[in-house]
Amino acid sequence: MEMHKISVQTAALVVALGAFATIAGAWWFELVAGLEPCPLCLEQRLPYYVGIPVAVAAFALARSGRSWPAGILLAVFALLMAYGTGLGIYHSGIEWQWWAGPAACSGGGEIPSDAASLLGSLSEGSIPSCDEAPWRLFGLSLAGYNVLLSAALALIATASACRALVMRGH
Repeated sequence: MEMHKISVQTAALVVALGAFATIAGAWWFELVAGLEPCPLCLEQRLPYYVGIPVAVAAFALARSGRSWPAGILLAVFALLMAYGTGLGIYHSGIEWQWWAGPAACSGGGEIPSDAASLLGSLSEGSIPSCDEAPWRLFGLSLAGYNVLLSAALALIATASACRALVMRGH
């Protein structure tokens, strides 16, 4: 289906559901698969936490026939996803050792050798390292997939926002 044929309402619903599915996937990897998120992983979730309500509001406005304000909200959503894309690229570059990550992502150090050391390190709450991808599929880490997903959501929202804002002038 061509993007220009998708209504603003449908686009808002698609990006809201896409963002929700993405964050649900992140929670699944954390809570079910047991992959502890690093600080950058958690930061990459912020655009979704803000963006989902924005996209839902855009959907509600478009559904009530107010496409122009919905377009403004979709533009805001697109900016949030563009920021998320940038964070994902930054995190992926750290994982591929293209550049250094922040000090807060340095990781937990050595693996404890006995139960007492393990309990001590658990109570200290060691932080997972941002430069090690604990999971990859087809060579991409979760940060890499976030780049693809947030960029796709940004493109859909941008196209729909432009359509809604241009329609106002006609």
